[in-house]
Amino acid sequence: MNTLIDFLNIDIKPLKSKETIAEAQDLFADYNYSHFPVTEENVFIGCISKEEAEIHPSHKTIGECRYEFDRFYVRSEMIWLDVLEEFAKNEANIVPVLNEQNKYIGYYELDDVIKFFHETPFLREEGGILVIKKEISGFSMSQVTQIVESNNAKLLGLFISKTETNFIEVTLKISESSLNEIIQTFRRYEYEIISEHQEDSYLKNLKERSDYLDKYLNI
Repeated sequence: MNTLIDFLNIDIKPLKSKETIAEAQDLFADYNYSHFPVTEENVFIGCISKEEAEIHPSHKTIGECRYEFDRFYVRSEMIWLDVLEEFAKNEANIVPVLNEQNKYIGYYELDDVIKFFHETPFLREEGGILVIKKEISGFSMSQVTQIVESNNAKLLGLFISKTETNFIEVTLKISESSLNEIIQTFRRYEYEIISEHQEDSYLKNLKERSDYLDKYLNI
């Protein structure tokens, strides 16, 4: 499987601060990017956005707009989830990549990072999706893993899908197994099951009993 750094792109050279806004505008016209990285004497100084390039006079140099640059980037050793977060926080479809010495080495495209995500076991491997919820004070990653593995299943991945003041919601990808036993174990440990599952016999039994009680009361 590829690593994220395999998707590092160097096809387009970064803009230089001494170049004109007109040159930036031409680049944005040719490529559907939200930003372009800018360097000065081979040092990364920020990103100029498409919107900023459109509102400035074309004869100005890019460096004259440096105080309006968006200064976001990722490191070459960062994990893909942190990289994806930078895309989201900055509403960008391109992110500059710097090495440990702060040298600009290339950029990631959003489509490539999403492609990498699709190749991870979380999406590629067959399995079931389970969404659980619990008070933050009582939530434990190690406990979640223990519950899954104690039911002879493997945890293929998880991510925090929602947080509230006192609660946390987590989405799990679990290897093919009987989800019903896993669901019941989570309930015993006071986790709320957010996702719906056809094989959830606990809810099925509750519904059957409720229907019976309603029928009995209406006799």
